[in-house]
Amino acid sequence: MDILRKAVEKTWLVIALVLLWWFASAGSTNVFFPPLSVILETLWRDLANGLLLGYLAFSLTNLALGLLFALVIGIGAGLLIGEIRWLREALAPFVDFARSVPQAAIVPLIVGTFGLGAGPKIYTIAFACVFPILLNTIDGVRGIEPTIRRFGKVYRISPARYFRRVVLPGAMPQIFAGIRVALPIGITVMVVSELYAANRGVGFYILNSSSTFQLAQTWAGAVLVGVVGYAIALLFFRIERIPLRWYFTSGAMAK
Repeated sequence: MDILRKAVEKTWLVIALVLLWWFASAGSTNVFFPPLSVILETLWRDLANGLLLGYLAFSLTNLALGLLFALVIGIGAGLLIGEIRWLREALAPFVDFARSVPQAAIVPLIVGTFGLGAGPKIYTIAFACVFPILLNTIDGVRGIEPTIRRFGKVYRISPARYFRRVVLPGAMPQIFAGIRVALPIGITVMVVSELYAANRGVGFYILNSSSTFQLAQTWAGAVLVGVVGYAIALLFFRIERIPLRWYFTSGAMAK
């Protein structure tokens, strides 16, 4: 009963909004606002015939690779920048400038520079995701207790072991917070990048159906992106509790 109660508490608003959408749109004759039943029927049809599954696989592969590049660059550079003061002060203007550039604005530039294919889309996703991870990693490193740092110096551990056993674990909660912020950004840029000179992907599916006035497909693509984004967020919530078990346990004990 307790599990059922928690499930209801978490999903009642979503269920209520879906039902409201269903009944509010049931008699719609507006071509731009088709009934939810038609949208879901179209979504199921294109998933069942494999069209959307292929596009979704292409999009999620780009997202995964772009996020992987962002993780390697953001965490690696963030650990160094956060630990080395002079490097942090020297790079601060460049980091602030680069992160202020709108991610959507660079999509046509990268596509125009590197051409078609998956590569430019992966670069765009990586660029958009790297800054939340980088900045949160820097903050995580700077937030490590000075006492912990002094222990590392007292025991004269090697720099590699110091970063692996002291700096990285201390910054881990902030790193995962940065990844959590980067995920929805990456999904958004994933779709936007497929609106430019693409011939597959969920973004292409949405653009192509919109340009041919197949509005039910356009809505179906948008709904699919939302559902996938929600599923990824839930999955990440479960995954982050494995390496951060100590962090969540200490927080629960503090309460």
